[in-house]
Amino acid sequence: MTAVNDRPEVRTPEQGGVPLTTEPRAPRGERGVADRSAPAFGPETDPLDVIRWALEAHPDVVMPSAFNLNGVVLLDLAVRAGYRGEVVFVDTGYHFPETLQTRDRLAERYPELSFVTLNAGAHPEDGQTPSDLYASDPDACCAVRKVAPLQSHLRQKAPSALLNARSREQATTRADIPFVETGVRVKVNPLAHWTREQLEAYATQNDLPVNPLYWDGFLSVGCWTCTRAVRPGEDARAGRWAGKGKTECGLWAGNNAL
Repeated sequence: MTAVNDRPEVRTPEQGGVPLTTEPRAPRGERGVADRSAPAFGPETDPLDVIRWALEAHPDVVMPSAFNLNGVVLLDLAVRAGYRGEVVFVDTGYHFPETLQTRDRLAERYPELSFVTLNAGAHPEDGQTPSDLYASDPDACCAVRKVAPLQSHLRQKAPSALLNARSREQATTRADIPFVETGVRVKVNPLAHWTREQLEAYATQNDLPVNPLYWDGFLSVGCWTCTRAVRPGEDARAGRWAGKGKTECGLWAGNNAL
């Protein structure tokens, strides 16, 4: 595995890499609304303490995941804290093979968790959306292929809280998220204050099965149609929907947020 202090070298288009863009990213998101009923966690709070609180306060908590670096770290921490619930992944039909392989490696490593794949077997020609919708209207594509299946599952499960892996450093739209956030459901963000360096160190020290694309500069991996590697100095999600003024799929921000 790549050493903790190594940085992925992003290849230029001339070197066979993914074309880059200089178009602006989405604006800074609104400040997350902290749940005042939660403990007064501080920036130095151990994520394990946040997870243990969540398991006690919300025994029905569910964990959605796309198996990025943050998600893999959270999975390991959650198991250490005693989580034994669902890990819910949405198959959009456009995922990289490496992402699906990472899911399978995680399921093998953590048999105490219930890995649930929604929309399993989806593919670009499955009729859910026009095959080019991701290019003409990425918001609509995400809404149908990613947001809707997860919302439907959560309506059936009706958990009081979601355990998720977002962190402030990932993007401007996440720069103010608290550890515990109010909304349609309580959103618990144990990694809110962890940096990329901390995440990489934890993953390396614990030999976690990180998506191999991460080490190639794909610091946040979504659908292959809408993801590129990032350049040095860009935020971790700069490769998602680059050039489209879009930074979130709609799960955590917007009118249909979870």
